[in-house]
Amino acid sequence: MTASQYTIAGTVLTMPVNIRKATQRMAVFSVDADAAQRTIDYSGLKVARFLPGRAAVALVLAHFIDGDLGEYHELSTNVMVNQPGSTVSGFRALQSAFIHHMLVDQSFTLEAGRTIWGFPKVMADFRIREADRFGFDVTVDGQLVVDMEFQRGLRVPSALTYREQQLRSYSHRDGHTLETGFSMSTVGSRYRPGGVRLRLGDHPYAKELASLGLPKRAMLSTSAANVQMSFGNAQEIS
Repeated sequence: MTASQYTIAGTVLTMPVNIRKATQRMAVFSVDADAAQRTIDYSGLKVARFLPGRAAVALVLAHFIDGDLGEYHELSTNVMVNQPGSTVSGFRALQSAFIHHMLVDQSFTLEAGRTIWGFPKVMADFRIREADRFGFDVTVDGQLVVDMEFQRGLRVPSALTYREQQLRSYSHRDGHTLETGFSMSTVGSRYRPGGVRLRLGDHPYAKELASLGLPKRAMLSTSAANVQMSFGNAQEIS
């Protein structure tokens, strides 16, 4: 079978697309499930209600260092959803994410993300602060979206995190919802309850986050010194 190929800005990408080295920081928040559902109703998906009336939203900052899409920063808003047809509940349901926002700072990955997977990538400016506490802020068209600061978590043995996970993400493009399978493994992970300071700006994306009840204390924050990922083709599911 011939591998799928896409030509992006004159460069041929052969599937799967591989990320060989990246760093990642994530903050997971418990939000009102009905508010989260209203936010993603356009997708046709159902939020994962891991507790009665509660859904989970993760803000994920990644610095892709070595991969098929080049080097770039990315901030995504991930609403955890049930896979279509699934009735799994509780924390077991938090395995799949609908990508509601995705901000990047390089044009090549923006075009690739939109074209191949339907990810809602938008150009943004990132300012990273490496100090006693890691922090960053992101602006779009000069308007602040978020400003976040992370406390250091507790180290998790790599033997527990390096095992490759098979996951799914969802996106929505031109009235259709797409599903993308991907694999991920991490090294140098740290976890802690809370551990995040979040400030929202005036950009419309920030106002959507505020409609979910943010800022508030995170349920969990994580970091990973190295993340490896592999993305397959997107499949239209509705």
